[in-house]
Amino acid sequence: MSDCPKCVSKTVYDPPQTVYEDYYHPQHVEVVQTVEVVRRHHCVPVYHHVTVCTTKDVYSDDFEGGFRGAARSAGASRRR
Repeated sequence: MSDCPKCVSKTVYDPPQTVYEDYYHPQHVEVVQTVEVVRRHHCVPVYHHVTVCTTKDVYSDDFEGGFRGAARSAGASRRR
């Protein structure tokens, strides 16, 4: 660090700025505004969900006992 040259200090001045101090005082101003109330009526859908439950029996091809055809006919009679 001994090789560093010493920089000479200097002073720079910014141009002057104007600062305003504003003071506010209340002034009574009466404002009359008419308000019209419009009551609008709308239909809004309210959904009521109904659940229908069905049941069916499904047998794989390797099911033993021969009930595959019988299960279909039994299921068909239950749905009526």
